[in-house]
Amino acid sequence: MKMQLYLLFGFIFALIIATFAVINVGDVEINYLFGTATWPLVLVILGSAVIGGLSVGLFGLIKVIQLQRQVKKLHQIHNEKQSWKEEQVKEISTEPFDQTEEVHHEKVEETK
Repeated sequence: MKMQLYLLFGFIFALIIATFAVINVGDVEINYLFGTATWPLVLVILGSAVIGGLSVGLFGLIKVIQLQRQVKKLHQIHNEKQSWKEEQVKEISTEPFDQTEEVHHEKVEETK
């Protein structure tokens, strides 16, 4: 549902940009570091929107990859701790239980 909402907002935003670009059909002069060029304003608006969308998507993709690596590392740490915990439980369950210590402990509590 959340993804569908994002997709709907994306389509609405693209429609607004396209409408704005089609309304502005004049030519504009663009100054580069090495010269100037004349382009239709439609192409400038749409090109800027595309470049902006691609840059946001690229940065988002980089963040997702970083988070996936972190999740993988945390899963590995969790699995190691879980196996260590299971080994400790096995060691405790296989140790012989000395009941005399518990009886002695109970007698100490009774005397207090």
